[in-house]
Amino acid sequence: MYSPQSLHRWGITHSESMERLAYSQALRDPMAMERANLLNMAKLSIKGLIESALSFGRTLDSDYPPLQQFFVVMEHCLKHGLKVKKSFLGFNKSLWGPLELVEKLCPEAAEISASVRDLPGLKTPLGRARAWLRLALMQKRLADYLRLLITRKDLLSDFYENSALMLEEEGAVIVGLLVGLNVIDANLCVKGEDLDSQVGVIDFSMYLKNDIDDYRSEERNSQIASILDQKNYVEELNRQLNSTVGGLQGRVDSLERSNSKLIEELAIAKNNIIKLQEENQQLRSDNTLILLKAQQHLEVTQGDTSLERDTYKQSRQGLDEMYNEAQRQLKEECQLRQTAYMCSVHSQDVENELVVQVSMKQEMELAMKLLEKDIHEKQDTLIGLREQLDEVKAINVEMYQKMQSSDEEMKKKNDMISRLEEKTNQITATMKQLEQRLQEAERHRTSAEEGTRRFKLDFANKADSLQRQIEHREKQLQQLETDLKIEREWRQTLQNDLDRERDAVAQLSTEALQINGLKKEFHRLQDENIQLKTICEDQERALEELGSKLSESKLKIEDIKEANKALQGGQVWLKDKEATHCKLCEKEFSISRRKHHCRNCGEIFCNSCSDNELPLPASPKPVRVCDTCHALLLQRCSSNPT
Repeated sequence: MYSPQSLHRWGITHSESMERLAYSQALRDPMAMERANLLNMAKLSIKGLIESALSFGRTLDSDYPPLQQFFVVMEHCLKHGLKVKKSFLGFNKSLWGPLELVEKLCPEAAEISASVRDLPGLKTPLGRARAWLRLALMQKRLADYLRLLITRKDLLSDFYENSALMLEEEGAVIVGLLVGLNVIDANLCVKGEDLDSQVGVIDFSMYLKNDIDDYRSEERNSQIASILDQKNYVEELNRQLNSTVGGLQGRVDSLERSNSKLIEELAIAKNNIIKLQEENQQLRSDNTLILLKAQQHLEVTQGDTSLERDTYKQSRQGLDEMYNEAQRQLKEECQLRQTAYMCSVHSQDVENELVVQVSMKQEMELAMKLLEKDIHEKQDTLIGLREQLDEVKAINVEMYQKMQSSDEEMKKKNDMISRLEEKTNQITATMKQLEQRLQEAERHRTSAEEGTRRFKLDFANKADSLQRQIEHREKQLQQLETDLKIEREWRQTLQNDLDRERDAVAQLSTEALQINGLKKEFHRLQDENIQLKTICEDQERALEELGSKLSESKLKIEDIKEANKALQGGQVWLKDKEATHCKLCEKEFSISRRKHHCRNCGEIFCNSCSDNELPLPASPKPVRVCDTCHALLLQRCSSNPT
């Protein structure tokens, strides 16, 4: 593992190589130059903020000038290469769009975004973006949020151009520099601050240091650099340990949840197996009872049918014998009637007996029919019982098949139970290993906490010594206040120059728009020029004829100029390069304040000091003259009206 000093030395060499690479690219690409300038400004603002905050020694508020300049620089960095979006009111560049993506990438940032949306005084997306930056700095998560944002270049390409700072290596360098801001405590009141109408202008005067500031910063950097490196190293180690502990805790929780789920599934499988076994036994007992009842019912019906058949056969035989005897007696009676009339009385008795026998025979036939009906009914019942027996056999076969399938499912469930038991054993072993790792991580964490505690004690002792040195330096600062007043006046002059340059930039922007219009006119005039060339050739011939006449007129004009110079006392026409200020008001010439020659004296004046026209002896038409020449000429005209 690298020491903090080696990491610090590596960071310096890497930043120097990045600066050289950015400078070489800036020579070829203006966007690369802008990125390099913004990177340097970010370095200066972050470094100045950390140094001033450590010397300040307390929580920073929103009125602290280095903190305000830091937010202005960050706003310029985030605006670099931002795509222009069309809307109903025109074109708009909004920072709130890419910053709003952090809520999707990191759920912890949802609280900041919600609080920014709920602020009542914010009406523009730029104000919301500024409030978001301030809240992220107070949370000490600004570097983490922007690191997540620059890793998703596919999402940032919707908001930024291809050569924007957030999509290049300079953005990663700035995010790395923002990690150092975690040592600063900020207490910013976002609710009552007007963030919509603030003007984001970088104050370069804060970064123009003199020799005294350099001497103080070198001493302070030499004392604080080692402390900050050690603190960053300990914080990074603590963060890594916290992340490993959180990962192990998450894995332990997931394994516990999976183990509880497997135990529940095992209990459910055991309950299902027990239920299937009980159902199988119950079905087997029901099957045996149904078979016994069917066999008993079949035996009873078979015995009844055999008895009824025997009784039917016996009654049929008796009836047949009685019928045969009755027929035989009837034949005998008929023969007797034929033989003797005397035996009529006896025959009537026989007839009566015959009628009785006939009635008995009819009754016997009815009984036979009833017996046949009973036999048919018993046969139908036998057929139904056989069908029921077949159905019982089919049910028995189905129950046997179900019993086999349940046995197979029982085997499968037993296999699953054995596998689940193996998995539970493996999970318990892994949980034991994770517990051991967790204990080791906790030991490392306790050791790191002890190191941080010792570091805090050392830092407090060093801070006390630094406080004493600061008190000594404050006495020296009282002597240097006069020098600071002079420097402030110089800064004020620089601020005035910056205002003038801004006016010049605004005028140049308007002229650039005019130049774009002139380009179109230039193309149109090129076509007209081709047509005019032919006309010009014809006119040149006429001009050659007039050349001789013009030469004569030039000679006369030169004579008149010489006479005019003699009248004016021989003035000299001053060159443009020799004049830098107006001769009357002594104001400096610039792009907005143009130079004008006085046609009488030849000196150079501004527009307000030479806004006069009078005819001169050399030119009958009115020409521009300065205020002094105008007054003199008017006096001459009043004294000599001719």
